[in-house]
Amino acid sequence: MAYEPSRSLGALAVPDRLLLTPGPSNIHPRVAGALASPVIGHLDALYFEIMDDVQELLRYAFQTSNRHTFVLPVTGMGGMEAVFTNLVEPGDRVLVCVNGFFGNRMCEVVERLGGELVRLEAEWGSAVDPAAVRRKLAQERHLKAVAIVHPEASTGVLHPLAEIGAMCREHEALFIVDCVVSLGGCLLDVDAWGIDAAYAGSQKCLSAPPGLAPVTFSPRAVAAIGKRRSRVPSFYFDVLEQFRYWSEERVYHHTAPINTVYALREALRLLHEEGIEARIARHARNSTLLVEQLEGLGLAPFARPDVRLPPLTTVRIPTGVDDRAVRQRLLNEFNIEISGGIGAIAGKVWRIGLMGYNSHPRNVYALSHALRAILGRG
Repeated sequence: MAYEPSRSLGALAVPDRLLLTPGPSNIHPRVAGALASPVIGHLDALYFEIMDDVQELLRYAFQTSNRHTFVLPVTGMGGMEAVFTNLVEPGDRVLVCVNGFFGNRMCEVVERLGGELVRLEAEWGSAVDPAAVRRKLAQERHLKAVAIVHPEASTGVLHPLAEIGAMCREHEALFIVDCVVSLGGCLLDVDAWGIDAAYAGSQKCLSAPPGLAPVTFSPRAVAAIGKRRSRVPSFYFDVLEQFRYWSEERVYHHTAPINTVYALREALRLLHEEGIEARIARHARNSTLLVEQLEGLGLAPFARPDVRLPPLTTVRIPTGVDDRAVRQRLLNEFNIEISGGIGAIAGKVWRIGLMGYNSHPRNVYALSHALRAILGRG
């Protein structure tokens, strides 16, 4: 044989860590059970029923009646790419609200697609002011869309959206929203807020395995895709082609990630059983408890109090404290993972997720105890 592995490879052994990161989050035992269910064919009538269940539960999660609500077999970043690829053509003018790393990522995608980018900046740690959006909409002409990250995961900021959505309707601009961290953990009302296209990730507040991007498109967004001057440049990311598989047509598009969809269905069932309002309240309570514990250790939150993102807390790293050394000790000694900062605030903050299944007081106290020991704060 021409090639042999250079070392002996034993059975997979993965530790059961407490994942207090911006994602993935730990999954509920019921979700793990669904994931381990037998594989069936992606054109099986039973699987089509499961797809229908997922769509109905997603409409509940997004709070929308949009027919085009389904799942793309990609990560949240793939969801971003798919939404912009379908709605932005070369020459289209797109206003992107930027107050963190993922707002910048939106900008890059728009430019790669040949769109004309219009940036509206806000300080990292603060939200984009709706009044500034209104002024920009009045100044700029022929904007096809306004895009914003609802929960900016790099800074721990949650944007208010309802007022911006209303402005977009006034100016006949599509409203594109990144909900990757907020779906299932924060107030989100796609229909009431006038959101035309939204995408999320399965591994955040839904606490399902990574690899799926829930999406929803309003009739306005679907009409805009239908009126494109050119074909969607990607077959795989063409959402109307993908939707033919999720609709009554059941036209083959790809081999679906069947077991991951099982897991998402169960995660969405858990959300529905708990109720959106109760789920939002739980995330808010545990976020408040976490901030109290961190401040008790002398650690200062990074995001402004009025715009803090409950499922994801950013905290400033104290002067003289080694970011990586602390996170490595958390992992090695306490089996807890948190994340460092990215982009402009790399090395300046820790990002701590309490998302979905992980949003529980016991996890707050476990992290507080570990940080107290590592930092020597009593």
